[in-house]
Amino acid sequence: MKKLINSPDDVVKESLEGVAAAFPGRLRVSFDPPMVIRADAPVQGKVGLISGGGSGHEPMHGGFVGPGMLDAALPGEVFTSPTPDQMQAATQGVDGGAGVLHIVKNYTGDVMNFDMAADLARADGVEVEAVVTNDDVAVEDSLYTAGRRGVGITVILEKICGGAAEDRRSLQEVAELARRVNANGRSMGMALTPCITPASGSPSFELADDEVEIGIGIHGEPGRFREKIGPASQIAERLLTPIVEDLPFSSGDRVLAFVNGMGGTPLIELFLMYNEVAKLAERHGLTIERNLIGNYITSLEMQGCSITLLKLDDEMVRYWDAPVNTPGLRWGA
Repeated sequence: MKKLINSPDDVVKESLEGVAAAFPGRLRVSFDPPMVIRADAPVQGKVGLISGGGSGHEPMHGGFVGPGMLDAALPGEVFTSPTPDQMQAATQGVDGGAGVLHIVKNYTGDVMNFDMAADLARADGVEVEAVVTNDDVAVEDSLYTAGRRGVGITVILEKICGGAAEDRRSLQEVAELARRVNANGRSMGMALTPCITPASGSPSFELADDEVEIGIGIHGEPGRFREKIGPASQIAERLLTPIVEDLPFSSGDRVLAFVNGMGGTPLIELFLMYNEVAKLAERHGLTIERNLIGNYITSLEMQGCSITLLKLDDEMVRYWDAPVNTPGLRWGA
């Protein structure tokens, strides 16, 4: 294992110290309990948005804290859920009087701990809604979940709902929009290589040099099947066809297409994959109105990608286009 670290035990803490050093005027970083909060939180009269999960998926979620997206993010240890006390402290810290929305990826530890934190916050008088993302079509259950995993749609949901919250929409309105985004989004990922967590020092799974894993999870979970590597056009078809068939998407639908890198994939390959996705979308009669290409929800140094399609409506487009100013995503601000 070769990584730019000092000690496996200190990776998350020292990474947070780097975030604090890089964005002193934009973010506040707490170390006990660990959290990243936008500098002006709580914003009075605005719904607060928080999310979190295991570290190792950067820039999600800490890189999406700021105007137009999240008010706070909770980092757990690598691939490990944050704790209820982190979530409760963040909920209180971003409550500006309009309530707080918890955005939760469907992983067992995340769901359980956010549920506990919501109960604690409500007991303190904070109005809390929770939305669970479960957009991964690859598997119904995995090593970490009961039901489908929450993956790429989480980033899109945080952006769209962040725009709605900045527009001073009510907690119920923001939560309903979040559920609609989740219901209309589907994702699937693949890996060319496994990843190696700092604590284990060994690959998350074994994959031969001439093989790809189709349907992986963001923690390195194995997927639907393994096959010999083929051209990018074949891999794109393997990912997009189950997505289109699952919702199902229909000819004439407007979509946002998100091609996400898993951490070790260069942009030249991601744009090549986007080109294949665009051709397949056209073949299915889908109109790509918005897109996102890059490394936004990663799995350490894994090489591979995921594809997410969201069926758009006018409200989603409006809030996707709204200004955002975070370390990981910025436009119009």
